[in-house]
Amino acid sequence: MSKAFLQARLGLPLPVLTALIFFLVLLGAESGWIRAASPETGLPDYPWLKSTITELVALRIEPPKGFTRIPLENRSFGVWLRGLPLRPNARLVWLHNGLPKLNQSAHFAVLEVDVGEKDLQQCADAIIRLRAEYLRSQGCDDAISFHFTSGDLASWPRWRDGERPRVQGNKVSWTRSARQDGSYSNFRKYLDIVFTYAGTISLSKELQPVKNPARVEVGDVFIQSGSPGHAVLVVDVAANASGERAFLLAQSYIPAQDVHILRNPGSQISPWYTAKSAGELLTPEWTFRYEDLKRFPAVRCGGPRSQVAH
Repeated sequence: MSKAFLQARLGLPLPVLTALIFFLVLLGAESGWIRAASPETGLPDYPWLKSTITELVALRIEPPKGFTRIPLENRSFGVWLRGLPLRPNARLVWLHNGLPKLNQSAHFAVLEVDVGEKDLQQCADAIIRLRAEYLRSQGCDDAISFHFTSGDLASWPRWRDGERPRVQGNKVSWTRSARQDGSYSNFRKYLDIVFTYAGTISLSKELQPVKNPARVEVGDVFIQSGSPGHAVLVVDVAANASGERAFLLAQSYIPAQDVHILRNPGSQISPWYTAKSAGELLTPEWTFRYEDLKRFPAVRCGGPRSQVAH
């Protein structure tokens, strides 16, 4: 996004605009929602984007009154999620087949994340997609692996190096049948295979239970495994002076559809949910229990962008 573009949109003199950008960068770095850009491109690591995005989760959605966003570690999964782009002025959630979703009352905002043309990127799949995209953006390719519902492990490095799974009933075997290819388009093909054979049952087994859901963190997952099951992703967390927390939820659903920020059925004006240690968590299309909260295990990856990612 260039200064010329912002100047045209905001109508500010260039010196004023420059000072404003400097202030926002300082504020973002301090509050933990601005994520470092890719050192290779200088651009945010959301490679599926095809156009300039002017709205982000952390910029459009203000915390509840008396709450501020919790601080996050630089380059963490939480910071990456806070920086996810929103579709400007989106009123509808669209299905993979180009039709509008029947229930248009569940969403508060729509993420600018493509769905694909197949009915694959459903609830657990959207969470897998975002987690995998984050790890790849941090140079943690070797840590990208997910289990099929059968229990077999499907790793991106294995797929990248040319191996492909052969699924026969509940048995999976891998054979080298393609050339080595670390491109983003091949990465997306890998994800489609994971979406085909993974789901809430397999994802739930990969996550760790959170002992106290009242201490929810960005990147946590509320998940009930089954056929059907459902899963939603915590994409932001704020806290008040007493330490009470509130959080935002994002989901895809069945059929595969735009990933969207959920409304809170208990509030007419706010998408934020109150964190609790136990009890029912009522979302627009599914009722969880707070005890259903789980967390991705920490991942340590090597290379020049090494870090511990949650």
